[in-house]
Amino acid sequence: MKIIGSFVSPYVRKVLACLVLKGLDYEIDPITPFFGDDTFERLSPLRRIPVLIDGDLTLCDSSVICAYLDEAYPGRALLPADPKDRARARWFEEFADTRLGDVFIWGLFYQRNVRPVVWGEPCDEARVEKSLSTDIPAALDYLERELPAAGFLFGDVDLADISLASFFRNAAYAGFEPDPARWPKTAAYVARVLAEPCFATLLPFEDVQRSVNPAGRRAALLEAGAPLTAETLGTRTPKRGVMAL
Repeated sequence: MKIIGSFVSPYVRKVLACLVLKGLDYEIDPITPFFGDDTFERLSPLRRIPVLIDGDLTLCDSSVICAYLDEAYPGRALLPADPKDRARARWFEEFADTRLGDVFIWGLFYQRNVRPVVWGEPCDEARVEKSLSTDIPAALDYLERELPAAGFLFGDVDLADISLASFFRNAAYAGFEPDPARWPKTAAYVARVLAEPCFATLLPFEDVQRSVNPAGRRAALLEAGAPLTAETLGTRTPKRGVMAL
């Protein structure tokens, strides 16, 4: 089983955490969509990550991939058994992928961490200010009403928890942490989920990907023990297009 996509992507992180949770082995080509070659574009026509290759099956979109993993591979379930809880879990995954993706990734992380590095463009400070003053607080106010004061959403940690927490790691990379005085349940919940082994085992690879020059990144990831593919679909020059981190 192969995954194409950067360790730092919240959508890739979601899939990798689910693979860890289910005890499934994988290899990864840790590229960002901006640096994918023509083969990558054939596999992912929207130039989005992650991409899953499992034998003769190729899938795009993290939610589609996670649903496939849960249905195709027995063992640790990614969703709760009760139909009502399953529906709510899917909603939290959707809320994370869409709303948290918009406010944390495109409104903050992309502006502060990607635009200057990849494109050499200045951060859109107006977009960041709106995210920090209006959009992020509204999203966190909602989560504060919905999240449990202890434990996880549906008993054991599952896809809903993984989906939500994944975006907060990118928010932290962009300098934002939920204020425990304003959002105590959310701050504590995010810390609990990110401390789970399914996330903690990925953090060293994220640290390497964030800190090492691209020219030496694969060697550094291999040294850190990352299960890399033998070949990469990455390029040296970024390409614009419709894409998601």
